[in-house]
Amino acid sequence: MTKGKSYFWVGLLIGVILTSFTYSYLGRKQLSSPGQKSARVLKMAHGLSVTHPVHEAIMFFAKRLEELSGGQLSIQVYPSGQLGNETKCLEQLQLGTLDLTKTSAGVMGNFVNSMKVFSVPYIFRDEDHYWSVLDGKLGGKLLDILAVQDSGALSGFKGVCYYDSGSRNFYTNIQVKKPVDLKGLKIRTMKDPVAMDMVQALGGSPTPIPWGELYTALKQGVVDGAENNPPSIVSSRHYEACKFLAMDHHSRIPDIVLMSAKKWDTLSLQEQGWLMDAAEESKELQKKLWKKASDDAMDVMRKNGVTILDVETALFKKASMPAVEKNLHGKIKELYEKIQTVSSGE
Repeated sequence: MTKGKSYFWVGLLIGVILTSFTYSYLGRKQLSSPGQKSARVLKMAHGLSVTHPVHEAIMFFAKRLEELSGGQLSIQVYPSGQLGNETKCLEQLQLGTLDLTKTSAGVMGNFVNSMKVFSVPYIFRDEDHYWSVLDGKLGGKLLDILAVQDSGALSGFKGVCYYDSGSRNFYTNIQVKKPVDLKGLKIRTMKDPVAMDMVQALGGSPTPIPWGELYTALKQGVVDGAENNPPSIVSSRHYEACKFLAMDHHSRIPDIVLMSAKKWDTLSLQEQGWLMDAAEESKELQKKLWKKASDDAMDVMRKNGVTILDVETALFKKASMPAVEKNLHGKIKELYEKIQTVSSGE
């Protein structure tokens, strides 16, 4: 290579290096310029599968937050229990090691006692009453209550919005039209005193069994039935063992989207607004997704020989009153009475 050509190639290489350095510097300067914030990634975990309506709504929540914030806020979602069950995720929220999660209001009762009000049998008259409460002023107040434990100590939670989880109903291997039909039947319940009290008040024999063991227990006749919402009955294939579904709607326990109070306090008012707006939009989508999943589940059960029974809920509610009264005390009683005063459509 001649001396002239060597100088040419050396000069070209130096030019490329200087150009790359200049663009890199300008890029860093632009990202750190006044008023320009770098993107913040929030971690959100839940225990449901990626095909569940809740996961679909959460992914929409993440998409809308990124859009509303112009990319300043985004959410990385960890589904299917990757970061632990509902209790573990809630504990991580309190520590500030996880930013967002979705949990059942029933599980929240173990952290904020007032949330046990949602577990009281037949607390909602119907679906309209349910959403009138959750979408109204009282529902907002209940989300605010999540920030403080009954003792007055801070809980570490920020309530964001509600998601639908439908109503729980009895499914059995014999026809149940009236409370008396439950007499003597062994009904699987969660290991929850309120649920067990309700089944006992209705004449059944409450039998706590782990969810993963229930299919076999139903097939082998260890229990005569159980209670849950239609999508769960179908996904677990419990309809293969139980051919009767009594739509008594004894329980409507919502899911709740929660944020770590520690992380919430680091957001600006504008960022908080973006997050709440995105969550609200995701709630409306999740309602529609849940309704479709529930309707589809009912169709699957009908096609597989399940008899759907529209029972007189008032009879079941009346029979369950001993269980209701047993679990009404203090703040829970106060909230229960307020819920009863809300009119449908408010």
